[in-house]
Amino acid sequence: MSRKAPNLAKLIAQDLFTVGRVPMVLLVLIFASAMGVVFVTHHSRQAISEKDQMLLERDRLGSEWRNLILEETALADHSRVQALAKRELEMKRPDADKEVVINLQ
Repeated sequence: MSRKAPNLAKLIAQDLFTVGRVPMVLLVLIFASAMGVVFVTHHSRQAISEKDQMLLERDRLGSEWRNLILEETALADHSRVQALAKRELEMKRPDADKEVVINLQ
């Protein structure tokens, strides 16, 4: 009584081809649907990862922008500009009698 175990893959293939085209079409549609889910999931994860990287870059650039604004404010300070003009350009404020006021009409 030694019966050989049936080959399951062979039996499934025979059933798919002998029953008709409907099971084969359904099998192809199920496979295509599964591949679509994998494809969409992969691209969604890539988009989320890229969004996270862009948010980090935005935060970094915002921080750099704030630092540059602070630096610009410090460099444009009136007392600093006046001190540089005196020291490096040897400029001085004109006397009151040498000032000329121009009125625009």
